[in-house]
Amino acid sequence: MKDKVITFAAGPTKVPTEVKETIRKEMLDFNGTGLSILETMHRSKPFVKLLETCEKNVRQVLSVPENYKILFLQGGATAQFAAVAMNLFGGTSKTADYLITGMWSVKALQEARKYGECREVCPLVPDFKDIPPESTYELNPEAAYLFYCDNETISGVEFSHPPTPPEGVPLVCDMSSNILSKPVDVSKYGVIFAGTQKNFGCSGCTVVIVREDLLDRALAYTPGVLNYAQQAKAGSMYNTPPTFTYITTSINRCVTLPTAYQAIRVQQLNDRKSQREHGPNV
Repeated sequence: MKDKVITFAAGPTKVPTEVKETIRKEMLDFNGTGLSILETMHRSKPFVKLLETCEKNVRQVLSVPENYKILFLQGGATAQFAAVAMNLFGGTSKTADYLITGMWSVKALQEARKYGECREVCPLVPDFKDIPPESTYELNPEAAYLFYCDNETISGVEFSHPPTPPEGVPLVCDMSSNILSKPVDVSKYGVIFAGTQKNFGCSGCTVVIVREDLLDRALAYTPGVLNYAQQAKAGSMYNTPPTFTYITTSINRCVTLPTAYQAIRVQQLNDRKSQREHGPNV
């Protein structure tokens, strides 16, 4: 099998040939079970082990601290626009701050406003051509959380560093398009989420990384499939998971990343590719 087509589409991402070849084998016989991954029961020992491998890989490659839960959920990152609000508005604060820098943060704001008060806390740049300086942010020290989208794919702007929320305010980030492309200090965040179709594997799953002390802040009417605490307790299997997506995610990261993952190397590689394509001043 050879990859003959180069695509610059926003997603889903290109999947390495080695990964596709392994998936082809597992499609007929998953892990020696005699069953296709499409036929494998999600509560069987082989699949539970696969899910544990996915979590282990994500924790390793992102250096996720032990006081964070890693969840694999459905509905794409778009579902998390609602899930974040429902999971964090059940605490003492019923208001949240949003940095609006492009279409995805706009969509997140519109969805979250169904569940609580949400404030736009930075100046709007015409056509979203730049990220406003942090000195212009008007942050609420009593907010339930501060939300931003790290990389706005449509307007083409990316934060050079995470914004600093007021002390005690959790930082929430949509990293769907650039997670694993550079080093991330997970300890600075309350919640990180990313669709798997960009850098993890194929579409159909969303990785959610949530700090454990935030698991008790959900609104009472939060659906179980979107409730972080219930999903953590159920091991991301509150409902039947997309089994095929998990095998792609697990294999993809094992094949394409070295055992001792160094995100800085990936960032350097991406920088070289950008400079080759767009010039040295990117």
